[in-house]
Amino acid sequence: QVQLVESGGGLVQAGGSLRLSCAASGRIFRLNDMGWYRQAPGKQRESVARITSGGTTNYIDSVKGRFIISRDNAKNTVYLQMNSLRPEDTAAYYCNARIAQSPLVAARDYWGQGTQVAVSS
Repeated sequence: QVQLVESGGGLVQAGGSLRLSCAASGRIFRLNDMGWYRQAPGKQRESVARITSGGTTNYIDSVKGRFIISRDNAKNTVYLQMNSLRPEDTAAYYCNARIAQSPLVAARDYWGQGTQVAVSS
């Protein structure tokens, strides 16, 4: 089985920073794209940032220039450095990873349990 364990959420004032981490563990043959999603109360879950196994990144427009996604392939871990946080960044943040557990099985998406980020004005 595969587990994604997130850490790093919390409460911060507007303009502050937080760093989220997500470590994948278990039976992993190949770890492909990893990313972060968020879901605010009453809103749909949205993709915030993604990173390929080769390090190519993409972001939604609202976080460009403020958030940085990175990964450590040796540790099967993805990070999200969030700077200049705004109240509208308040949400539950979920880690996502596309993982193949064996060479004979197609990769599929796995999700973390979510970590709460709250930004006060």
